[in-house]
Amino acid sequence: MSVERPLGPLIIGFDGTRLDAATREFLLHPAVGGVILFTRNYDNPEQLQVLTEELAALRHPRLVVSVDQEGGRVQRFREGFTRLPPLSVLGRWHASHPDRACDLAYRHGRVMAAELLARGVDLSWAPVLDLDRGSTVIGDRAMADRTEAVVELAGWYLAGMRDAGMAACAKHFPGHGSVEADSHLEVVVDARCERELEDDLAPFARLIDQVQTVMMAHVCYPAVDAAPAGFSRQWVGDCLRGRLGFEGLVVSDDLDMVGAEPAGGLPERLDQAFAAGCDLALVCKPESARRVLELDRDWPVPPAAAMARLYGRPLASLDEQLTVPEFRAWRDSLKALSKDS
Repeated sequence: MSVERPLGPLIIGFDGTRLDAATREFLLHPAVGGVILFTRNYDNPEQLQVLTEELAALRHPRLVVSVDQEGGRVQRFREGFTRLPPLSVLGRWHASHPDRACDLAYRHGRVMAAELLARGVDLSWAPVLDLDRGSTVIGDRAMADRTEAVVELAGWYLAGMRDAGMAACAKHFPGHGSVEADSHLEVVVDARCERELEDDLAPFARLIDQVQTVMMAHVCYPAVDAAPAGFSRQWVGDCLRGRLGFEGLVVSDDLDMVGAEPAGGLPERLDQAFAAGCDLALVCKPESARRVLELDRDWPVPPAAAMARLYGRPLASLDEQLTVPEFRAWRDSLKALSKDS
């Protein structure tokens, strides 16, 4: 029987392709609100469906099940899923054939979401709204280097996700694409002035009413605040909530990343993320999640209605969609683009 327990503010990673007794206990902690899956949690589509059914039966309300399934080098589930091209393919097409590119963006979002939803995964942390302007970690994960192209392509991509029945997450706010360093590996500083930051911020501002979550960047923008954006009241409260009027859930990027180090150790990172206004925090390494869950503290409770909006609501089963020739053609075209990219 599932345990009645409100969802907490942590989205955590765990080991294994099935839930053992220790992992079940781990995931029943009141601070946990969802999980993020990785390749280490995946063997094949059938195994994934069993795992997500186990997760769904664990507690009520059920945990939100998420993954990074952007395409290209960031696609956790490959065997048995459509191989998705990197999002930069959309920008290359947009430069010469914008209508074709928008159609491909819709297909990309629709197929990605439909295949995940069919196996019980609620949410892919997508789309990337960063501009492709020299970042080693963003690079071909970005749709384009021009603001207008990203806004147009992401709008179609979001429509595909929405029509499949999946919520969306805009990342990495307020923009990670214009600074070279990788926030997974080092502390990242974008030293530009506020005026220069506006171009990177624009895709978020223009699409903010189409997403249910926003993920913060572990990047310091000293023109606004010395702290990384996910630990900054100026960025979360004043800009994202105040200026842009975002009313959904704000999530930190993975607190294990080196880019989060200016906030201190894991306990301090949690404190500062929540103090800045984040509703959710990602802790992807299982050993880090275990340490965090041992902390004796009062945990904030994210808004239940907003959490419920993250649950997947499939338009139709994948088998039903595969009876439609157009949907099969969408998958085939994405496979072909993936081979060419």
